[in-house]
Parts: sequence; C-alpha cells; structure tokens
Amino acid sequence: MPVSVAERYDQLRHRLTSEPRTWLITGVAGFIGSALLESLLGLEQTVVGLDNFSTGHQANLDDVADRSGLLVKNFRMMRGDIRNQDACREACAGVDYVLHQAALGSVPRSIDDPLTSAHVNVDGSLNVLLAARDAGVKRVVYASSSSVYGDSRSLPQSEESTGRPLSPYAATKVADELFAEVFQRTYELEVVGLRYFNVFGRRQDPGGPYAAVIPRWISNLIRGEPCRIFGDGETSRDFCYVDNAVQANLLAAADAPSGSTGQAYNIACGESTSLIQLFHLLRAGLSAYKPAVRSAEPVFEDFRPGDVQRSLADITRAAAKLGYEPTHRVREGMTATIEWYARAAGLGTPSTSATA
Repeated sequence: MPVSVAERYDQLRHRLTSEPRTWLITGVAGFIGSALLESLLGLEQTVVGLDNFSTGHQANLDDVADRSGLLVKNFRMMRGDIRNQDACREACAGVDYVLHQAALGSVPRSIDDPLTSAHVNVDGSLNVLLAARDAGVKRVVYASSSSVYGDSRSLPQSEESTGRPLSPYAATKVADELFAEVFQRTYELEVVGLRYFNVFGRRQDPGGPYAAVIPRWISNLIRGEPCRIFGDGETSRDFCYVDNAVQANLLAAADAPSGSTGQAYNIACGESTSLIQLFHLLRAGLSAYKPAVRSAEPVFEDFRPGDVQRSLADITRAAAKLGYEPTHRVREGMTATIEWYARAAGLGTPSTSATA
C-alpha cells in the first residue's frame, strides 16, 4: 500500500529523531528560521544558527524556548552576517544540511534600496553556497520567492512559467535560483529551492515600514488603527502557514531523492485569498478576543509599484517530488496565527459568542 504524505513526513521525523543530524539555519532569528529551529530542536537535532539580527529578533529565539520548553543544549547561536565569508565558513563547518533563510525581504524595501538587497540576497547567498560546498554539506535548501513569477499572467503559477521580475527583490531571487542551479551542475552540491508564497504565522514581525500584511493588520486591529489596502482589495495572494514551510524544508533537505534536486518548487496552499477577504478573516478572528474589532473598516489607497496583482501556486511538482502537502489551509493557519498574537498581546481567551 502506498505511503501517504502525512505518513511520509511522520516517518522522516521519526528517522531524524533516531539518527540526529547537524543543521545550519541562516536567518534563524526570523520568523521562518525560528519555526525551523523549534521543529528541529523538538526532533533532537543539533542546530547552528546564523543571524545578524538586522530583521530577526532575540525575542523569537526566546519564544521558541518558552513555547516548547526545550533545552537549548543542542543549539549554537552565531551572531554574524552572510555577507561575511568567514562567518559562513565557520557556520557550515561540520554541518549536514543548510536551511538558508537569511535575506532582506520586501518589495518596497528593495525599491528604496536595491543595492543592499542585492548585497544580502545575492552576494550573501553566494557566500553560503561556497561555504557549503567547501564544507562538504550534503544539501542546501534555500528560500526563493513567488516574486520570480513577476508579470506572468498564467494562473495557477507553475515552476516552468516565470515572467519578468517586477522589483529588485524579485531579481535577487531569480539570481539566487540561477546560482544554486549552477553550483549543482558545476560542483555537484545538491540544492533545492523553495518558492515561498506569502508565508505567515507566529512570530512574524508586525513593526517597521516593510512589515508583511498579516502581522501588520493584526497589530493594527488590536491597537484600533486602520488597515490600509493598496488597490481595490481584489489583489490576491496564496497565503501559506509557516508550518507548511517547515515541512517543505525538512522534506527537501533530508527525504527528497537526489533526482529532485537542482530545482525550485512552489510552497503554498494552492488557494487564492483577496486582500478584502483577508481583512474580513482577520477581523472576524480577532473579534473573538477584542469585540471592538468588529466595527473596523479598511482604508483604500493607490496600488504600490512592483506589487504582483495575483498569485496562486500550482503545488503539483512539490507534492510529486518532495512529498509536500499543506497540513494547514489558510483558515486553519489564520486561526493559529491570531491565537498567538492575541496571547502575545495579553488579550486572554476567545469569546464563544463572537461573530464575524
């Protein structure tokens, strides 16, 4: 009888617990990096973390320890920058798998400062690949982005049909994929790219001018501040809960066959949610914790340059070659995310009488 996706993932987790490995997570203090750390420590793996804390936070690492009650005896934190070759070499020493999450995200940030985005996302990734090659790392899994689809109008978006990049950030992710593929062909370093589609979840930073939409709107609703929608509200995204991204990373690193490497895969839910639908989901969920949120209404502003209007992933290839299948759909992930932020804000337990 064929093994189901859930069984395959469970078998991988059991195998890792029985045969621990050493992992490097770059960007470990970010919200995806810290979710990976939480999962790997729970599987009794040895983890090296590398972060310069430019966008990551010590509070994320503290929350991993508080949330899971894990002892961090198997975790070594390195404060360092992926733009520094020596830091990358030190971090990769003795490592089996690299989960490369460090990057400067945000399309608007890259438009404001394309040079720094290129230095971090391209030069930094190249340093990680070089260090992994020289250290004899078994496999590098790196974070790419749905932004590589650019102006492609094909929906759902499949891995073969990328368009022209619409921002410097998107261009850096295209470059990362090209370098990774070249490293596999030239140096036989196994690489797998994960094209994240709007990952969200616990510990995502709501602050700063480049915050992602979900944590920013949750924070605004809790504080009674307006939520801005750029455009008419029909701009849509394929939102993906962070635990789905964790699953994809572990499968890609330690389970996927060698024939599946040297490629990039869509990591998403295969669902399209418009911004106005997202607002209503968040408002309904948070009203259970703070009834005053029910009266909130969004504020509409002009479209932003560089924004993709539609995103919807075809996850067929990731399912077939990596064994990936989302464990959390958008509503399930949103419920868990709202619960985390409500608890962090001290809002207490939800009211069963709350309505949308």
